Amino acid sequence: MKYVLLLGMLVVFACDRGTTDRADNTNNNADRAGYTAQDQSESPGDRDISQKVRSAVVRDDLSMNARNVKIITSGGVVTLRGPVASDEEKIRVATLAEKTDGVKRVDNQLEVNK
Repeated sequence: MKYVLLLGMLVVFACDRGTTDRADNTNNNADRAGYTAQDQSESPGDRDISQKVRSAVVRDDLSMNARNVKIITSGGVVTLRGPVASDEEKIRVATLAEKTDGVKRVDNQLEVNK
């Protein structure tokens, strides 16, 4: 039991890197027209595209906000929404989406936090 508790504590400490840069896009997305997560297509192809884009974004060396951008796919068109840390991240996330199989077009609505 001691080992389980110790292991649990280690996992908590490893996950909390002491950063104050929490991914909270709520204020950035409030009162904005455009796609939301509810607009995600239910077609297996569109869901697969969103999943592949998300996997690519999470694997890349990006800020926490960039890793948590909204990725909405409908008809092969990927819409990206939310804040990122820099112009370079905005371009990088869009490039990762564009390189994903099945993507017809990327609508890059990402915003740079300054």
